[in-house]
Amino acid sequence: MLTNIISFIIVFGILVFVHEFGHFIVAKKCGIMVREFSIGMGPKLFYYRRNHTTYTIRLLPLGGYVRLAGSVDDEEDEIKPGTIVMLQLNNAGVVTKIDLSKKNKLFKGIPFQVADADLVNGLWIEGYENGNEDEKKRLNVDHDALIVQKDGIEVQIAPADVQFQNAPAWKKLLVNFAGIFNNVLLAIVAFMFLAFLQGGVESNSNQVQVSNTNPHVAKTAGIKDGDRILSVNGVKTDNFQSLATQIEKQPNKKVTLTVKDKKKTKQVKLVTDSKQINKQKIGVIGVKQTLNTSFGAKVMSGFTTTWTMTKSLFGALWQMVSGHFSLNSLGGPVAIYANTSEAASLGLVGVVQFLGWLSINLAVVNLIPIPALDGGKILLNIIELIRKKSLSEKTEMIITMVGFIFLAGLMILVTWNDIMRYFIR
Repeated sequence: MLTNIISFIIVFGILVFVHEFGHFIVAKKCGIMVREFSIGMGPKLFYYRRNHTTYTIRLLPLGGYVRLAGSVDDEEDEIKPGTIVMLQLNNAGVVTKIDLSKKNKLFKGIPFQVADADLVNGLWIEGYENGNEDEKKRLNVDHDALIVQKDGIEVQIAPADVQFQNAPAWKKLLVNFAGIFNNVLLAIVAFMFLAFLQGGVESNSNQVQVSNTNPHVAKTAGIKDGDRILSVNGVKTDNFQSLATQIEKQPNKKVTLTVKDKKKTKQVKLVTDSKQINKQKIGVIGVKQTLNTSFGAKVMSGFTTTWTMTKSLFGALWQMVSGHFSLNSLGGPVAIYANTSEAASLGLVGVVQFLGWLSINLAVVNLIPIPALDGGKILLNIIELIRKKSLSEKTEMIITMVGFIFLAGLMILVTWNDIMRYFIR
């Protein structure tokens, strides 16, 4: 159980970290302030600030997020009138830190009752110093000033010039697409690494390798590594998939194989063995696909496997939207945990393969143009490019909220369905 939980945390954590890191690095390059990069969710355990970004580690090791200045997900630095804060000023009398937490007592901090503040455009704060209500003061706020939030975490204020919503549409599109791109890249790397772990890439030719495990039917019949099985009962088998299909149709039956070795072609007669999969018997003879062990094949497998899976996933999505929708086609955290447990039982190879599969799934799902997903945000960016002006903040907020409610409702249904599938039925 502990191994399964740790495997789940690692796999899920890598997926989210890689995805969010894509948003993070591109936002930085585009001049958009990343106020916080969080690993985990919930209460903070530790934070560190560098180059305008606060890096936090939170209690729950599930997921994480990137908080872009001025994005829909960013909390406004609203300071309500009457709030008592502590201010820290530089030698020029400009505010460099605003403490809202009431936990940290700033060195040489000045108690300040806020009457009004503008931390986006005007960069000032107005109110009464040291409880003196006879004199209202307006203090300038530094562009890179810090604000200590109620939970004690220091983040930078978000002036208008570094906000996501004020960036050109093409920059916003790049930032939103970056997470998807990173998940595709992770899948490529995972499948490439998998090929090196396995010692090669399975070849789809009709050339076979005799298995060392039961059954030993092929070995007993004289079939050797590198032999090509050209046909089964007269049906041509041009590749391993067609060979497997023909053998699986013949459980515990006599078959005639046309086999070609290095010297000649011969007829081999044998009786297949069988095994049961999903309550159905299939024929087996004890052969497997040969491995292409070349360095180039291992490297290229990362790209070819990712591309094959991407096409398959888009095909599955098309079936869902064309009238074959089923909750069993979807899976949430419960399904990921259940499948991670199964993958972990296969060791490192199983976990790496599952990581690559999940990563390309996340990339494809995020491309769906549903508000609150990256695909929905990208669609809004494209609309903005065509209109040459952005939607109003209120309209974008409503669209995002509708998408979020839809996703939340779907997630509840999927999670309940997963619990029933994997743990109750």
